[in-house]
Amino acid sequence: MDADELRAVQAPLKDRYRDDPDSAVITLTADGDLGADGVTCSIDTGRALVEAGLHPATGGDGLAACSGDLLLEALAACAGVTLRAVATALGVQIHVGRVHAEGDLDVRGTLGVDRDAPVGFRSIRVTFDLETDADPETLSKLLELTERYCVVHQTIARSPVPSMEITAPSVHDQALG
Repeated sequence: MDADELRAVQAPLKDRYRDDPDSAVITLTADGDLGADGVTCSIDTGRALVEAGLHPATGGDGLAACSGDLLLEALAACAGVTLRAVATALGVQIHVGRVHAEGDLDVRGTLGVDRDAPVGFRSIRVTFDLETDADPETLSKLLELTERYCVVHQTIARSPVPSMEITAPSVHDQALG
């Protein structure tokens, strides 16, 4: 896909979203089934079933995907797609490219070993290794726009307030039904 093709695909969408801002708000979902055996949760990605479980550093056997790895994989995927889209829009040729995401976390927090240890990543880094003829100024602009438009990066950077709830009929309600 070149810049003209990308603009042609996105132009009617942008027009619609300018005319009707509410139509630009979409809800993405993810669903999982808690494992019957062991500490796992199977996530249906729409393309495959991914079984998530504990990382070996927290007692897992390493056979299931770690949720932290999945978060970094989502970041790498989003950053890679965003960089490709921005490069296409700017007319930047990328001959070969790789994206690498890594994060540091102190597992004492999630294991409850140290109340002062944070639960979650303390730092996350994304690196692009590109073979391109673009000059440093263009690469700087490419990185700036990739950071600005990468949904997962911006979500992590801006930290929206998530919520959790449990819906479960009580034993008392089941007895009445």
